[in-house]
Amino acid sequence: MEQIYNKLVRDKIPEIIKSNKEEPITRILNDKEYKLELEKN
Repeated sequence: MEQIYNKLVRDKIPEIIKSNKEEPITRILNDKEYKLELEKN
């Protein structure tokens, strides 16, 4: 079952997901997008 998390990634989470034989989908935010995400909540 697919799970979607719209969160900033840290602590090698994609590698942990890969070790569980799953494929993470990630992207690198530009500076503006990153700042907007940090300001949420």
